[in-house]
Amino acid sequence: MTKDDKLQMEKKGITPEMIDHQLARFASGFPFLKLESVATVGNGIVRLDEEATARAIKSWRQFQATDGTIEKFVPASGAASRMFKDIFAFVTAQKAEPETDFEKQFFAHIEHFAFYPLLNKACVEIHKKDVKELIEAHRYVDVAAALLDARGLNYGALPKALLKFHRAAAGTVHTPVEEHLEEGAQYAADKNRQVNLHFTVSPEHRKEFEKILKAKVPTMEKVWGVTYHVTMSEQKPSTDTVAANTDNTPYREADGSLLFRPAGHGALLENLNEREADVIFIKNIDNVVPLRLRNVTTRYKKVIAGYLIEIQQHIKFFLEKLDAGASHDELAKMLQFVEDYLSTHSPLTAQMTDEQLAEYLRRKLDRPIRVCGMVRNEGEPGGGPYLAYNSDGSYSPQILEAAQIDPADSAAVEMMKSGTHFNPVDLVCYVKDYQGRKYDLKKFVDPETGLISLKSKGGVEIKALELPGLWNGSMSDWNTVFVEVPVDTFNPVKTVNDLLRRQHQ
Repeated sequence: MTKDDKLQMEKKGITPEMIDHQLARFASGFPFLKLESVATVGNGIVRLDEEATARAIKSWRQFQATDGTIEKFVPASGAASRMFKDIFAFVTAQKAEPETDFEKQFFAHIEHFAFYPLLNKACVEIHKKDVKELIEAHRYVDVAAALLDARGLNYGALPKALLKFHRAAAGTVHTPVEEHLEEGAQYAADKNRQVNLHFTVSPEHRKEFEKILKAKVPTMEKVWGVTYHVTMSEQKPSTDTVAANTDNTPYREADGSLLFRPAGHGALLENLNEREADVIFIKNIDNVVPLRLRNVTTRYKKVIAGYLIEIQQHIKFFLEKLDAGASHDELAKMLQFVEDYLSTHSPLTAQMTDEQLAEYLRRKLDRPIRVCGMVRNEGEPGGGPYLAYNSDGSYSPQILEAAQIDPADSAAVEMMKSGTHFNPVDLVCYVKDYQGRKYDLKKFVDPETGLISLKSKGGVEIKALELPGLWNGSMSDWNTVFVEVPVDTFNPVKTVNDLLRRQHQ
């Protein structure tokens, strides 16, 4: 490491030891996870009947009436460039006409996008013709460029959070930021009708977020009868990871400096760890629908939150029993709860003494809790729910990505193919212990669950290191409960044409 390297690292808050560890990880790789089974209904996934659903909603309402604190945590810093990948390709190729099915769908239905009036205005300002006139003149590339480029709407460089997603009431249009504000009022208000939202943002877009919030929050507070407290944070530079050459040496830029890359959503654990609420909802920025289609979403947010409260109350009761000195029969009931409700099993418990069992149960119960909505697998991309082995020999529910499963293990691959559900990133978390003290979430990460991927930099193949994912390895040692929720609660916008789906119109 040169003197300049050390200055570069110091500025980011990264130590030479961290770099050494990352380079060693490039060389060693990450181990594949050992699976017990794929999670299904009755085996790691809970399907609540009508009575249990109603009880969970009631439990959530009761919690909202207490002094308990609630927050919505929304990762919102990601750029929308992937969302427009096909349109970028169309502009780069300078095609005279739409050729692919994606391109044809985009231009045939362009008037149905909520951003159409703004795009129309941009085209007139740039080309002195509106969208319709440009398309009639076969100037498709000019229309697409006006959407993506800085001269127009600059949607190719903005985060999804700031794009016009939906048409709302009275001719207005909503960004995902506004949809999350509304959602917060619908299920995350406390007893004083206070709504706490936290967005993770990129520094270059922070002012745009503040501008939207300043314009929209006062009106929404009147409409919903709430008071919003919106905070923002940025991904910490200290969570960036060094890029490596294919021989695992540090990759260097033309000027000799090290290349650091954002380490994926796992880096946001630092941001999450700074939040102070008891209950925290986590949901991706793009998984929102207009108000008229939101009933199912808000209902099941209350369901999984209420189920979380019920689980937390049981755990609190059991830990207090352990403090007082639990009897053999009480330990047996606790073990049954851990196995039946937390889907956590160990082959070693049968041989444990009461003292050993009490210690095992304390370790398994005294952890942060998350309840994760799981939807039926209908072909959408995303990680899946499994029962995976932990370092102590037990196995428990985990959300895994395909890259964490050994492709040479035919049994594991078969499990992956047979999965009935997948992860829509629909979490609600309890991050304080049974005595009300906040957990240090960094103590519950499995460092063996990161990912290494190949990227291209200036035509050179390099290796990139991702930290354990926020809802994957970063929460590996949490108590995890999977609850089946309707597929209607999952409406992501991965490509711009997803905004043409019924759920976003």
